[in-house]
Amino acid sequence: AVESFVDELAAAAGMDPVAYRLRGLSDPRAIEVIKRAADMIGWQPRAAGGPQPTERGARVGRGFAYARYKQSENYVAMAMEVAVDRSSGRVTVQRVTCAHDCGLIVNPDSLRNQVEGLIVQTISRTLHEEVRFDQSRVTSTDWVSYPVLRFPELPAIEVALINRPELPLVGAGEAAAVTVPAALANAVFDATGVRLRRVPFTPERLKVAFGT
Repeated sequence: AVESFVDELAAAAGMDPVAYRLRGLSDPRAIEVIKRAADMIGWQPRAAGGPQPTERGARVGRGFAYARYKQSENYVAMAMEVAVDRSSGRVTVQRVTCAHDCGLIVNPDSLRNQVEGLIVQTISRTLHEEVRFDQSRVTSTDWVSYPVLRFPELPAIEVALINRPELPLVGAGEAAAVTVPAALANAVFDATGVRLRRVPFTPERLKVAFGT
């Protein structure tokens, strides 16, 4: 929610979302992850929410999010590219870049797996997963009523691990999950000019938001 609000402030100021974040930061670790994630996706500075290109009838947008995870002193920045079909309400995550700084890295392969797994899991939660109830019980009791992300929906994911051997060992991984919903919502806003405020971003909710 915080990073979506930061994105709204950048849009209101007519500023590029990455430049807006960098303007208010002095921590070199924060600045490095933001620049790294933006560079990996080939970020082109511009104000968010303007007319975006279409790809097979869908609007394509990019979103950005940054987090400093207070429990473990992780720094994470994420850029995400999505395609939004306004007629169906379907959102497809096409590409994710993530820069991750958790101090000293002991096992890079394990950390990369953790970060990639959390990105996939949180995309699933953001687009699909919701526990539903009626007046007496939970009604989402199987994979039809509680859908999850499927293999054909997986985006290309690129993770940059920033090792800092001079710093102490801390926990890692969960910070990546924090940035996913905001980056995704910000990308949808960039593609369509519509701000989503409730997860999951199901086709039904998007069509209501689009007025289709």
